[in-house]
Amino acid sequence: MYSYIKGLVTEIDSNYVVIENNGIGYIIYTANPYQFEENKEYQIYLYQYVREDEISLYGFENIKEKELFLKLISVKGLGCKMALPIIATGSIDGIIDAIERENILYLKKFPKIGEKVARQIILDLKGKLVSSNNDNTNDNKFEELTEVLKGLGYKNQDIKRILPSINASDDIEMQIKEALKLMLK
Repeated sequence: MYSYIKGLVTEIDSNYVVIENNGIGYIIYTANPYQFEENKEYQIYLYQYVREDEISLYGFENIKEKELFLKLISVKGLGCKMALPIIATGSIDGIIDAIERENILYLKKFPKIGEKVARQIILDLKGKLVSSNNDNTNDNKFEELTEVLKGLGYKNQDIKRILPSINASDDIEMQIKEALKLMLK
């Protein structure tokens, strides 16, 4: 399994780029090949897809894209060729938010994604994805509050939903009171 490749982009196609590394040109399917420039060096994170009749490399600009791609291809009925356009046409946070909020209409806007596949994506991934920046900072600020609410039996996704509405500068007792009020709404 490959983690990443560093090399010079020597060719750009509508579906892939060719990266030259140590005299070998690798075809790497990417979500948006035109984000790269020819004759410029890049580091691309890789996923190697292996089947009995095919070996392909899929490339991503950053780890977040790769992780979301790996989660998407774990969904029943969703392969690499269907997951890559989702990464290309949607923002990572937007896709995660749509899955967490069960927004089928948002997911259906992607190529080849119908109602059945959109529902399967939500069924398989809801609660398993973490949004990038906001959740990490909220988790640090509200770590004690989160533990108290979990101890009271609340689910992680419900806790994350209310955290943005709570004042981080309040003491823990005020945070708990406010959180319980929001949970009851």
